[in-house]
Amino acid sequence: MSSHGSNSFIPLNIAVLTVSDTRDESNDTSGQLLVERVTTAGHQLAEKAIVKDDIYQLRAIVSKWIADENVHAVISTGGTGFTLRDNTPEALMPLFDKNVEGFGEVFRAISLEEIGTSTVQSRAFGGIANQTVILCVPGSTNACRTAWDKLIKEQLDASHRPCNFVPHLNTENVNACETRG
Repeated sequence: MSSHGSNSFIPLNIAVLTVSDTRDESNDTSGQLLVERVTTAGHQLAEKAIVKDDIYQLRAIVSKWIADENVHAVISTGGTGFTLRDNTPEALMPLFDKNVEGFGEVFRAISLEEIGTSTVQSRAFGGIANQTVILCVPGSTNACRTAWDKLIKEQLDASHRPCNFVPHLNTENVNACETRG
């Protein structure tokens, strides 16, 4: 972890996970949107998967990505609501070394402008495990668009100031957070 102070964009290897009992590659519009946003932003798609909303299947795939030093970030879509089959928080939070409490808070604040008080039913959340950031958003395509465009894109961009997640990830070239002055 060297090269502190550089404001250069660093392409990350990002895995995209769709959590759904009903989606497949032909109708996974949320996962497809995230893949498009990731690659258009200049990052590399490390892997894409669709997994049933099952705690142990979720843990297995995300644990594999966390253990892979070439995966810097995981973005998951789906399973963050309140139905009996929405298990993403319960599955993934135990894997975290640190929670990113502000991720869910900021996502809900942004969503409040778009969907009103229904945003309280979003359990969007984030964490870091083994120098991999994991960001989990609702399954709707609009929620994924909001999350990427208004929050995730900047936080996975090493040139975003004053701070971003890149210095905390398993990358060769990282930038330190700047003070707020």
